[in-house]
Amino acid sequence: MKQRTLSIIKPDAVKAGYIGDILSRFQKEGLHIVAMRMTQLSQSQAEGFYAVHRERPFFGELVEFMTSGPIVAITLEADDAIQGYRTLMGATDPAKADEGTLRKLYASNVQNNAVHGSDSPENAQIEIAYFFSALDLVG
Repeated sequence: MKQRTLSIIKPDAVKAGYIGDILSRFQKEGLHIVAMRMTQLSQSQAEGFYAVHRERPFFGELVEFMTSGPIVAITLEADDAIQGYRTLMGATDPAKADEGTLRKLYASNVQNNAVHGSDSPENAQIEIAYFFSALDLVG
């Protein structure tokens, strides 16, 4: 069964010029792009998206980082898209990520870790709706 997940190419990876490389990996791994948008998050948008982390000590730094430059929000679709994409992303800490994963290749540290991905079907649905309407999704 087809499943959708949200991917965000974060400001560090956008600034470093990795958008094309990351999109190419999606295609090579069988993750189909069904919506994509480049945007710059305002503080309130970043706070809303990461509201689940509001009580965590890193929340302020996360919001500051995610508003520091443009991001690319992408809806991906594939069989088992969530787990497939999470495997492709690699560990949050790029030093602990497997060779060949996006974070091993393009991230510099735990905070500047290049990409975001939904962690469950429920969160994928919420996160996709944060960036895209049903009319934006093709396929």
